[in-house]
This record gives sequence, structure tokens and C-alpha cells, in this order.
Amino acid sequence: MLLSVMRIVAAYLYLLHGAKKLFGLPGGAHLHLIDAAQLATLAPGLAGILEFFGGLLLLIGLRTRPIAFLLSGQMAFAYFMVHARTSFWPVLNGGDSAILFCFMFLYLSAAGGGPLSADALLAGRRRR
Repeated sequence: MLLSVMRIVAAYLYLLHGAKKLFGLPGGAHLHLIDAAQLATLAPGLAGILEFFGGLLLLIGLRTRPIAFLLSGQMAFAYFMVHARTSFWPVLNGGDSAILFCFMFLYLSAAGGGPLSADALLAGRRRR
């Protein structure tokens, strides 16, 4: 049960990062979705798309293992390409949340979504 709770909380926080980048919610600057060139940029365009829609899929627990693995890689990439360049120490370079998301998603890619997930619901239907 706690696995599902951790997945839901982490996915919600991650989804909020993407919502802020794409839509300016819950407050702040956002991309212009009409401008495809801006949306296609690695940061924040592609990152916002992965964070919002990947977070949404993780929130409901659908295809948890492959989505979590993809997002774990995205966070590792973000840490080394953005945060680690400014300082060795995560608390100084602002990368502590990227590291936490990376390892939480890596864990979810191995453990799955837990009992309160769409994956578990679909697996139960397949057994019948």
C-alpha cells in the first residue's frame, strides 16, 4: 500500500513541475503551446511534456515500469546536463530534487505501481 502512496505523491509533485513549464500552473512562466519550436526544445519543452504526461501516467499507475524508467533517465540527464555543471554539491546546484526523483522512479521501474494502480487493476482483469 505504501508503494502506491509513494508513487502517487511523487507523480503528483512531478506532474506539477510539468504543468508549470507547459501551462504556467500553479503560477509562473509557461511555454506558448502554439510555438512548436519553443515546445520542441530540450529544456523546458520536452522536459515539460515528459514531466506532465509521464507524471499523469504514473499518478494513475498506468504502464508504471517503463514510464518510471524513462523518467528516471530524464532526471539523471537533467542532473548531469544542468545541475552538476554549476557545483559538485546537490544542495548548492539545486539538483537535490532531480536526484530524489531519479532514484524514486528507478525504484518504481523495478517495483511496479503497487496495489492501487491501473496496472494492478488490469492485471487482475487478465487473470479472470
